[in-house]
Amino acid sequence: MRILFDQGATVPLRKSLVGHEVHTAYELGWAALQNGEHLKTAETSGFDAIITTDQNLRYQQNLADRKLAILLLTTTNWRLIRADLNRVATSVDTLRPGSYAELKF
Repeated sequence: MRILFDQGATVPLRKSLVGHEVHTAYELGWAALQNGEHLKTAETSGFDAIITTDQNLRYQQNLADRKLAILLLTTTNWRLIRADLNRVATSVDTLRPGSYAELKF
């Protein structure tokens, strides 16, 4: 699965997502894009999922009919995420096109 990390996603997490191709918005030069633009650009660029920490995304964007799976992490704190890497990896592995999931820490 091709996964995009938005600006808030903790980059060290990528090493735990074995078998997935992970890119960051920053690496792709998309750091200045707004949320709606991130979603659209990611979809048209062939990404399957986005991992975000933007807790307002589902309220600010129309997520209906999206091809992109969205995983929201409710923290950017690497210590908390690292302590629960198995749950994060399992959640990523179960994402399906158009799905939305939240992981609370």
